[in-house]
Amino acid sequence: MIRIASAGFLHESNTFSAIPASLDLWQRSGILDGDAIRREYAQSQSTLAGFLALEQEDPQVQVVPLVFSRLTPMGAITPDAIEHLFQRIVDAIRDNGPWDGVLLPQHGAAVSEPYLDPDGELLRRVRELVGPDVPIGMALDMHANVSPAMVEPADIVTVYQTNPHIDARAQALLCARLLVQTIRGTIRPRMALATPPLVVNILCQGTNDQPMSELLAAADIQRRRPGVLSVSVVEGYPYADVPEMGMSFIAVTDNDQALADDVAQQLARAAWDLREPLNHGGTAVDDALRQAHAASAAPVVLFDVGDNVGGGSPGDSTHILHAARALGIANLLQAVCDPQVVQQCQAAGVGGRISAAVGGKSDHLHGAPFPIEATVTALGDGRYEETGPTHGGFRFFNDGPSCALKTDDGYTLLLTSRGAGSASLQQFRSLGIEPTDYQIVVAKGVHSPRPAMEPIAKALIWVATPGVTSADLSTFTYQHRRVPLYPFEPDTRWP
Repeated sequence: MIRIASAGFLHESNTFSAIPASLDLWQRSGILDGDAIRREYAQSQSTLAGFLALEQEDPQVQVVPLVFSRLTPMGAITPDAIEHLFQRIVDAIRDNGPWDGVLLPQHGAAVSEPYLDPDGELLRRVRELVGPDVPIGMALDMHANVSPAMVEPADIVTVYQTNPHIDARAQALLCARLLVQTIRGTIRPRMALATPPLVVNILCQGTNDQPMSELLAAADIQRRRPGVLSVSVVEGYPYADVPEMGMSFIAVTDNDQALADDVAQQLARAAWDLREPLNHGGTAVDDALRQAHAASAAPVVLFDVGDNVGGGSPGDSTHILHAARALGIANLLQAVCDPQVVQQCQAAGVGGRISAAVGGKSDHLHGAPFPIEATVTALGDGRYEETGPTHGGFRFFNDGPSCALKTDDGYTLLLTSRGAGSASLQQFRSLGIEPTDYQIVVAKGVHSPRPAMEPIAKALIWVATPGVTSADLSTFTYQHRRVPLYPFEPDTRWP
């Protein structure tokens, strides 16, 4: 029997967010172990589901989930939180060994104090613990900022190849399969990492959209070369101010380093040739609202780019709401994080009336509170399940105590107690709201809401709202990024 340990943490750290990823938030989200991990993830389409699925494929393999936690993207992980996570993971691997292999379900864009690259630091610690002869596989998010420290100590690294991320399970299962082949000695993986000086705008990262789809097609061609085991196009995450921020390419081959180097470099050069079309902005708020209001078919989905909860924003932006009111445009549905007003609604009860100022309380970037007079139409605990495709493959969601409101001037608001993206229509339907009844639906996100919204939307518009996930990267002050780096230095020459 081959015994494989699985342990890790998942976080996308927005270093421009004012909300730190503190230990109490990790504990509140849940630091799971053993059977609790299986219950939460085994029947999902997530990375952990892919690791665990290997047991069904191969009866000679046992995958042992040890420790796992994931936290909604926000600011950098605090020192006590990252050391707690490191200690839990390393202790669990040490205390339950020996192991034939290790699988790490990481994101790849975590940042902490004092580690700018905690994913790489975890890998270093795990390698030091298990020694040089125990193979390590790691599955990453497509928004990883991949460093040499994440690749060099590992044997296999795979990455989601869809955005929205609907292949997390498949890529993790590939990682697990290759790890077992490595353990059995049927392959000898060699990896290469290419990191051109290129940042891709978040609006250009949809893998079904040009020109990103062109790069994915080029990766498919490389994947068919004899000896190639895995090819990963990694889009990067522009809101983590780290030296490795930007696009990267990983190739894994069977005992052929030169081939791995060639595959990664060919794709890096293809991306570099597309650097201009891989960077563009969104639609101005007022223009987006006018287009949506004038559309003959509904609903029209507006993506609130600056308040992309999946990228580290707080979920309480009100810029679109204020602009809609100023333009006299109603029949609009939007979720907003505001735990204080949720409590007020709970006190009023269903059918009760409230007067409040909603959202805009996290910081000045995401707008001012939005004054309302409204009727409470539903109350709930914020828990819902999505069995269809979701970004990251997650199945169970918890937005915290939530409520639905109908304002006197025609806005329907879903208020949550936790920052929540719009990755599932069940978010609304669990509180009796049918999104297809509205002319305009505002989705908190850029690509993560697409599996939910594209089937119902008659049009999609990405809105250039301000915030800590703004598509306008010139609004951020970076201290650690590489120089030169396109598009910040537009005259960058490479190679």
